[in-house]
Amino acid sequence: MERYLDEFLYYLAVERSLSENTLVSYRADLAAYLAYLRKRKVECLAKADKDTVMAYIYTLQINGRSSATVSRHLASLRSFYKFLVSEGMMLQDPTADLESPKLPQKLPRVLTAEEVDLLLGQPRTEEPAGLRDKAMLELLYATGIRVSELVSLNLDQVHIDNGFIRCFGKGEKERIVPIGDIAARYLREYLTGGRHKLIRENNPSFFVNQHGRRLTRQGFWKIIKKYAGQAGITKEVTPHIIRHSFATHLLENGADIRSVQAMLGHADISTTQIYTHLTRNKLKEIYDRTHPRA
Repeated sequence: MERYLDEFLYYLAVERSLSENTLVSYRADLAAYLAYLRKRKVECLAKADKDTVMAYIYTLQINGRSSATVSRHLASLRSFYKFLVSEGMMLQDPTADLESPKLPQKLPRVLTAEEVDLLLGQPRTEEPAGLRDKAMLELLYATGIRVSELVSLNLDQVHIDNGFIRCFGKGEKERIVPIGDIAARYLREYLTGGRHKLIRENNPSFFVNQHGRRLTRQGFWKIIKKYAGQAGITKEVTPHIIRHSFATHLLENGADIRSVQAMLGHADISTTQIYTHLTRNKLKEIYDRTHPRA
């Protein structure tokens, strides 16, 4: 069974070029499943039928695993068995007719426009690091890009004069995102008044740390936490909450959902549609507060 797992992980790494983090997740999920089979005295994968898989899923549930975790495990099993069948290692897929547990729809947390203004007003732009931080925060809110996309930006991906950036999202898919005048202004100020004071060697990275090397995701998380504290924002503030706020504020102000989907880099429109629930909630709140007969 371990040999099959190794072949599957090799396929994911080489043929599908999945990230190391994704491979680690697949390995952990499937290793747990194989350990369950050994405990049940199931000697080979061919003897694990639909009932076996259902019993495993039930075991995860009664052990307190969340619906999201159970769904992820089942998705890993589906991919694994689909690979085994396609490679002729198994004749039947025991997961073919299984349904994923229904996930409760969680509305993403967002900042108000006033809270965003407070946060973005914190960096001291008379200092090189402050200029960098201001440019990063403005760019993050202007584009809604992921933190991984932000810190991986290179100089040749930022086209300030033309008002857009090129970034590479999940699956290395490239997309073009407009940046707006305010973000462009601070990006330009960072390049002319900040970056060259931080950089110490030839480095293509757009955003660099105090040592002149590419800023890391962890480094940016510390930065955003610091400014949220300075601003007195009591909500949890993360790079992803800025991304949620970007999408929500666009939709609240009349942007069409397809444009927001393209800017966020969502492959499926259903992923973007969760933000429409937030805007409907906002409209209901305004209606209840202002209509005489609400």
